[in-house]
Amino acid sequence: MAKKLATRLGESARAARQRLNLTQEDVAERIGIATEVYGRLERGNMLPSVPTFRKLCAVLGLSADEALGLTNENPLPWTPPAPSPEASEPAELRRLLRRARQLDRNSLRVLSLVAAHLGQKLG
Repeated sequence: MAKKLATRLGESARAARQRLNLTQEDVAERIGIATEVYGRLERGNMLPSVPTFRKLCAVLGLSADEALGLTNENPLPWTPPAPSPEASEPAELRRLLRRARQLDRNSLRVLSLVAAHLGQKLG
């Protein structure tokens, strides 16, 4: 029973994530878990804790019933969440921003100088 539930939750999460044009890394960061853990969740290999499940539903704009496959025959109309400004950015840029947020002040300054130099060469 748990495997069936985990599989259903994973399928719902993947479909919602793709509908929002997010990467697994994007969702994992927003709910506060490792990307590898989120990947296992999407593959149906694990069930999240209740707090993580709540965050997952909020980030993906899913009702708990929808995420668990418990919707009735007359489900409430689904209203997609307003896309975040980040969702329209390429995945590569979101990945770079995630990495830049982890840098110390000096490394961030060096990255800024490199970006400015690249901008001058391309512009």
